[in-house]
Amino acid sequence: MGKFSKLGLFVTAASMMFATVATADQKLAIGTTSSKSAFYGYFVAVSNILNEKVEGVTAKAVETGATIDNINRMGRDQLDMGLVTTNALSDAYEGVGKFEGKPVKSKILWVYYMAPQVTLVREDSGIKTFADLSGKKFNPGLRGSSTEATTDGVFKTLGISVDAFRGGSADARDAVKNNQIIGMTSSSTGDKYSSTQVDLSTFTTMLPLTISEKQAALIKENHPQLTIVDIPAGAGNGTPPFTTWAFALATSASPTMDTETAYKIVKAVFENRQQQTDAMKSTGAVDFAQATVDLATSPLHPGAIKYLQEIGIVVPDHLIAPEDK
Repeated sequence: MGKFSKLGLFVTAASMMFATVATADQKLAIGTTSSKSAFYGYFVAVSNILNEKVEGVTAKAVETGATIDNINRMGRDQLDMGLVTTNALSDAYEGVGKFEGKPVKSKILWVYYMAPQVTLVREDSGIKTFADLSGKKFNPGLRGSSTEATTDGVFKTLGISVDAFRGGSADARDAVKNNQIIGMTSSSTGDKYSSTQVDLSTFTTMLPLTISEKQAALIKENHPQLTIVDIPAGAGNGTPPFTTWAFALATSASPTMDTETAYKIVKAVFENRQQQTDAMKSTGAVDFAQATVDLATSPLHPGAIKYLQEIGIVVPDHLIAPEDK
């Protein structure tokens, strides 16, 4: 074979290798929560949207320990984006609380939900108030989740010390059903019980606890990133109205995500809502753009800012990091 023929084969092979690299999809790992949660299903829908609408991207929802776990993994560049709560992300961004001295500069892509935190106890436990929980075996939330971290913080503020059962949602739910623990705290889907809470209440009579006005004031004073919400009667089958705390749910990006990728992700999510609504009906009533600028408590990703400004949304100055101005 002549040298020019050999050269031609080399150039052809090199071109094919380059084309393969150039067209390889960017893989996006999306951190979620327990696969039994409605929020996991939501992010499966999001991954499907990205795979269908964002060219050159292959996204996959990954089951994790929820917010705190997701933030830590994004900080280690093990996840590209993930489910977070706005209060926990603010702590991570500032390097305070559970992230003391270990900030994770993850920025928000979009806010999609307000998540009331519902504390359910077995009716036969005799527990009537939050104060009654002290000393009792109780699950404050999925291990590693923002629910767990937030419940721990609220209980500390209210002077409540429980015998905490730490574990996954399924383990906690089974422990309640088997009367090993008296109750648990978890996120509801708006003003209705989540699938976990419905399942828990199906064969075990459960009661929601309500915070008092004094307790609400203490929470507002010590946890300004939380919101106090009134849940109307009928959240579950025959449940009375009650008052609790809530935080916003968002999706944030790994500190290494570039602006253009983030822009394409946000555009696809905002402009393809039906799959998300089908996966989690309560998100259908949420104006993502308004929720993002109203409920975010830490900086938005520049890719999200680019899209929001493109559709005419004014992004508040406090949601734009100094390096993005």
